[in-house]
Amino acid sequence: MHDNLIIKTERLTKRFPMGKSEFTALKGIDLKLGVGEFTGLIGPSGSGKTTLLNIIGSLDIPSEGKAVVLGQSVGNLNAREAARLRKESLGFIFQTYNLLQVHTVYENVELPLLLLKYGSGERKKMVQDALEWVGLTDKIKQKPPQLSGGECQRVAIARAMVKKPSLVLADEPTANLDAANSHNILQTMEKLNQELKTTFLFATHDEKVIAYLKRKIYLRDGMIDKIEPIADDK
Repeated sequence: MHDNLIIKTERLTKRFPMGKSEFTALKGIDLKLGVGEFTGLIGPSGSGKTTLLNIIGSLDIPSEGKAVVLGQSVGNLNAREAARLRKESLGFIFQTYNLLQVHTVYENVELPLLLLKYGSGERKKMVQDALEWVGLTDKIKQKPPQLSGGECQRVAIARAMVKKPSLVLADEPTANLDAANSHNILQTMEKLNQELKTTFLFATHDEKVIAYLKRKIYLRDGMIDKIEPIADDK
């Protein structure tokens, strides 16, 4: 296990109101994630994977306990501070791509950089690098409707990686892809993890994703069922 922690949760609990009662989605999660990990939250729908990912990504806050991400306690951040954490240090990859349909591949990947005060020359170089990582330099002027599902997901990865974030959160990133595209995407992410030392945390129940993980955290009913460490080959 790495010394430098990217994520640490303690007794992390999340409850949601349901009518006159409430549903406890996370029940006292204790978790540590180090720099450069390639780790997955594994479990069926309703096990708490996405809720945990949303709290780590500062999109939601704990009901009890705490989640510390890159040294910041998510529950104590105001909206502006949470937005800054996401903007500067986190990358998100969703199963639905979330690309802007009327913008080109280049413009979609450039978007996170426009929020970060980079000059136009620097942005251009960073976008080109990101599209090279995912093998899409030839699609730079095309728009999402002209691309295949696998290509759209690769644009989404380039957009998540363009600012070289410390942590990438990937929620079912292969859900809409066939096997060949899934392996292509996963190999791309694995390469970026190794070359840039970016930490990846997946939420998944896809066996194809699970096969690539270096550590597997199994969730059941909002609790950690078991953790399977895999020998660190770095």
